[in-house]
Amino acid sequence: MVKPLPRLRLQGFNNLTKALSFNIYDVCYAVTEDQRKRYIEYIDEAYNAERLTQILTDVAEIIGANILNVARQDYDPQGASVTILISEEPIIDKKAAGKELISDAVVEHEEVDASVVAHLDKSHITVHTYPETHPHNGIATFRADIDVATCGVISPLKALNYLIESFESDLVITDYRVRGFTRDVRGTKHYIDHKINSIQDFLAKPIKSKYEMIDVNVYQENIFHTKMHLKEFDLDTYLFEEKAKNLSFKDRLRIEAQLKREIEELFHGRNLT
Repeated sequence: MVKPLPRLRLQGFNNLTKALSFNIYDVCYAVTEDQRKRYIEYIDEAYNAERLTQILTDVAEIIGANILNVARQDYDPQGASVTILISEEPIIDKKAAGKELISDAVVEHEEVDASVVAHLDKSHITVHTYPETHPHNGIATFRADIDVATCGVISPLKALNYLIESFESDLVITDYRVRGFTRDVRGTKHYIDHKINSIQDFLAKPIKSKYEMIDVNVYQENIFHTKMHLKEFDLDTYLFEEKAKNLSFKDRLRIEAQLKREIEELFHGRNLT
């Protein structure tokens, strides 16, 4: 749970932008060409635009945001995207409020009282999926790129555990950044409104126990970066439509080496020589 700093009286709306970004990977090995094809079909079905929309809708509910608009698309030959625009506060009927909503801004009519009835945030939740297989070495990967960007007091960190659990997450690369500033009534600028030392602070214990994690943080810039990969390696969990017992000892060693190399390269973001 996000630990807030002492409550401040703000001059106006909280303008801090909090952005949580993920690269989530599922890595597996498909022995035959037909299995690699079926892996793509399985991923496209399991994480189609409809399923992704439900996941992101749940995220909006978890962080306490209101959905303004949903756009989603499945792609040929594979992959899907969903974008949801969100706001911190419920949207009041524009006619009843006497306001006209134009390009994410609130435009007041002259005869209407100057008090703000609703504020539309430039906030969004997006996901893009990238299933792919290698035509020669049998490695198959599924990558989901997720962004949760909020304006105001709502925090994307509340959805951290849910998102990791919603995907087949062998590796998770996470970035969190607080941008901009907000002013209190005395005019003092504040560049963050909650305590944080690491993204790991917001992970549930069962998740922390499953993953090996490292941090690369830039505290003075309010930038936090955490990399995670599963601690346990069970070859059967990485084989698609196959069992390790059906493979020769030599093939098991080769496939295990390939998978571990793939995971290490993705984890460190560079090719191993």
